[in-house]
Amino acid sequence: MAEAEPRLLMLIDDEPAQCRLIAALAGREGWRTVVARDSETAIAMLGTRQGMQLSAIVLDQWVPGDDACTLIAELKSRRPALPILMLTTSASPLLAVEAMRAGATDYLIKPVAPDRLLQALRAATTRETAAEELQPLTEKMPALLDFDAMVGAAPNFRAALAVAAKAARSHCSVLIEGETGTGKEMLVRAMHAASPRAKAPLRFVNVAGIPGNQIESVLFGHERGAFPGAFDRQIGALQHADGGTIVLDEIDRLPVGVQERLVRFLERGEVQPIGARHSFRLNVRLFAAANSPLSDLVAGGEFDPALHALLAGTQLHLPALRERAGDLPALARHFLARIGEQPGLRALGITDGALALLGAYDWPGNVRQLQAVLFRAAVFCDGDALTAQDFPNLSSLLGEERPSSPPVQEGVGVMLYAPDGNLRPLEDIEADVIRLAIGHYRGRMTEVARRLGIGRSTLYRKLGDLGIDNVA
Repeated sequence: MAEAEPRLLMLIDDEPAQCRLIAALAGREGWRTVVARDSETAIAMLGTRQGMQLSAIVLDQWVPGDDACTLIAELKSRRPALPILMLTTSASPLLAVEAMRAGATDYLIKPVAPDRLLQALRAATTRETAAEELQPLTEKMPALLDFDAMVGAAPNFRAALAVAAKAARSHCSVLIEGETGTGKEMLVRAMHAASPRAKAPLRFVNVAGIPGNQIESVLFGHERGAFPGAFDRQIGALQHADGGTIVLDEIDRLPVGVQERLVRFLERGEVQPIGARHSFRLNVRLFAAANSPLSDLVAGGEFDPALHALLAGTQLHLPALRERAGDLPALARHFLARIGEQPGLRALGITDGALALLGAYDWPGNVRQLQAVLFRAAVFCDGDALTAQDFPNLSSLLGEERPSSPPVQEGVGVMLYAPDGNLRPLEDIEADVIRLAIGHYRGRMTEVARRLGIGRSTLYRKLGDLGIDNVA
C-alpha cells in the first residue's frame, strides 16, 4: 500500500522548536520532513526533484516573506493536488474561511495536539477518506453551553438528554458513552452549565492524548524527586478541579493501575500525589466519556469492574447520527444558521436534493463530521442555498448509491423546522399546509376542506384566524 512508502512533508516555518516538534510528530507515521524558512524558499523548492516528491505541506500563518493566504494560493496554483495544512494561533472563523478559499485543506490551531496533527495529515493524504470535504473544521466555531443547543427529536437521543438534564442537577459521577463525534463534549458542557457547580472549574483531561506512564502524574500530581525526571512539584488535574468538575475523555484508554487509584479517590474523596507522605481531601465531580461500551471492556478483563460500577450509577448513551437519521434536516439547518453567523460567511438554506445526499451517507464521524462538511460547503457556496452539487466529494463517496429522490422526513413544500433547527410553531405549519392544499386543489375550497378533514366553515374560520388569502 502507498501508506507504507516514505512520505515527504514540507514544513514552512521559521521557529526551530516548532519545526523539531512537527517533524518528530510526523515521523511517528513515517513522514520525512523538509523545512523551508520563508515563502521564497518554499516556492523554489516546489520545482526541485525533492519538491516533486512532496505528499503534503504544513505552513505557519506567520511565515516570513508573504501573507499566508497569498502563499497558499500561490502554492495551489503550482501544485493543485497537494494538500496544504495551515497552523495558526487564531481561532477566528474568518481566517479559516480565507485560508480554505485560498486552497487550504485544513486549518490547525496551535498548540496543536499530536493526534489532531496526525489525523489531519492522514485524512489529507489517504484516498479512502475521500478528501477535503470531510475534514474536521468544527474547532473554528465556539461550543454552545446549554441543552437547547442539542438539536434532535429522535426518541433515543431525547431519552439521553432527559437522563443528562436530571443528572446535571446532582453531584454524582456520570458516564457518557457514544462514538466519536456524537456530541459528548457538548453534552458535558451543557450539564456543567446546568449544575450547581456551574461557576466552579471545569477541567478536561484527554486520556488518549497522554502517554500511559504520565497519566497518573497528570491526574494525581507528584512531589519533587518522586521519580527520575520529577525536577519540580506538580499539582494534579484533580486538585486543579477541586470544588468543580473534571472530565476524563476516553476513559476506556485509562491504564489499569490508574483505574485502581481512581476507584480509591471516588470511594474516599482523597488524593495522594506520587511521592507524597500524606493524602488530602478533594470535592470533585467526575464526568467520564467513552467511545466504546465499558461493559464490554469489563467482560474482557480490560476495565476495572469496581470503577465501572462507580461510574455507571448514572449512565447514558449518545446515539450515532445514522441511528437518528430523521434528525439530519434539523441538524443541517441548525448548523447552517450558526455557520451563517460567522465572520466572512452568510445565512444559507439547503435544498431537498442536498438533504437527500446527506441522508444517504452513514456519517462515521457523526454530528461533528456533518458540521464540518456543511462548514466547508458554505465557504465555497455562491448561491443562496446548498445543493447536491456543493458536496462533490460526498457524491463521489456514495457513487452508485447516490439518491435521486428527496428525503422522506419532511413534507414537500412545508418546512417543519426554523433556521435555528427547532420546530416551527404549529400555527405557522398549519398555515403552510392550508396554503399548499389550496394550491394543490386549485382553490376548490370544498375539496380542500374534504381533503384536510374539516368542514368548510372551519376552513374559512382558519383562513381568517391565520390571515390567509384563499387565492392559490
